[in-house]
Amino acid sequence: MENWQKVNTQVAMAGEQANRPEADVTLLAVSKTKPAEMVATLAEQGQCHFGENYLQEAIEKINSLKANTDCEDIVWHYIGSIQRNKTRDIAENFDWVQTVERDIIAKRLNNQRPEALPPLNVLIQVNIDNEDSKSGCLSAELPELISTIKGYKRLQLRGLMIIPAKSDTNAFARTKQLFEDVKGAHPELSKWDTLSMGMSGDMVEAIAEGSTMVRVGTAIFGERS
Repeated sequence: MENWQKVNTQVAMAGEQANRPEADVTLLAVSKTKPAEMVATLAEQGQCHFGENYLQEAIEKINSLKANTDCEDIVWHYIGSIQRNKTRDIAENFDWVQTVERDIIAKRLNNQRPEALPPLNVLIQVNIDNEDSKSGCLSAELPELISTIKGYKRLQLRGLMIIPAKSDTNAFARTKQLFEDVKGAHPELSKWDTLSMGMSGDMVEAIAEGSTMVRVGTAIFGERS
């Protein structure tokens, strides 16, 4: 709990230093490998957004917390890699998906999103440094992917997500520029408002460069088990 409060303070201070209102930046608590009880404890204190990487583990948590009235406002984000055979479970159980990188995945999520649920919020993951070891579409592939995804009625395109190379000091600024370029080219994207970048070690720098969502696990929950 103390860690979470400390991170909230750091996020607020980083936003203040960047002359941005507090509501500009959302804290996503990355709860992968952590028990549902820890999620529930933070939810009781007002933490709304939680990110999960491992699908089966996440679904078990989501289902176990459904009956907990303190967890009714939880917004679940899928932030792991997406295999084709897992898209139905993701489409049925999550509110956001931050790791869309290919049209085939977007198409399957769209087709499998239940009609009873609101459109699935999606971010396109960009491989901003063209690293072989990283997922994400290349910057050059982004225009075509956006043009395709914006036509899917069961998806709501919200913005971009990156995991930059540790040595790259200007990835945040370049991604912010990419985000603004898309905004200018596609005024019809009425909810293009989210830039997910920055984690435990670099969230302050990311916020300074325009991040609207930081994904923080270790600084809140401690080292992974």
